[in-house]
Amino acid sequence: MELQQTACCCGGTDVPDEKLEKVKAAIESFKAMKGALIPVLHEVQDIYGYLPEDVLKVVSTELNIPMSEIFGVASFYHFFSLTPKGENIIRVCMGTACYIKGAQGLLDRLSTELNVAVQGTTADNKFTLEATRCLGACGLAPVLTIGEKVYGRLTPNDIPKILKEYN
Repeated sequence: MELQQTACCCGGTDVPDEKLEKVKAAIESFKAMKGALIPVLHEVQDIYGYLPEDVLKVVSTELNIPMSEIFGVASFYHFFSLTPKGENIIRVCMGTACYIKGAQGLLDRLSTELNVAVQGTTADNKFTLEATRCLGACGLAPVLTIGEKVYGRLTPNDIPKILKEYN
């Protein structure tokens, strides 16, 4: 596999793309395994934060899997993302308990405060706002998570204080 080269910021010689080298190592470690595609896609997403199309082309070539199959798998599983995510992923539970207790108001307030559509990422790439199904904390409804941190029993007025923790 040929590594992409990037220009050095100081105008010097090109240096190898370290992320792509990690992808190459991941492909090599899973290549002989039946069903290697999903573990390789997990590695790519861990390295880049999403599944960049140019990297998926490398995966396609190296695993001899058509791009159509790779996109089919990547778009089928909710865990995978074909677009970049923000530094902090906010997930608002829209399951029944949370919805009944006001989750839509939380989602609306977050969208307004962050100036981003649901399922979108802020212009500064600091936050991605997602509406999700059950987060498994129904007793704390309504609930949202930011990364691994859980916030429960919320009202829309709690949103500015929570966001300040990340600024």
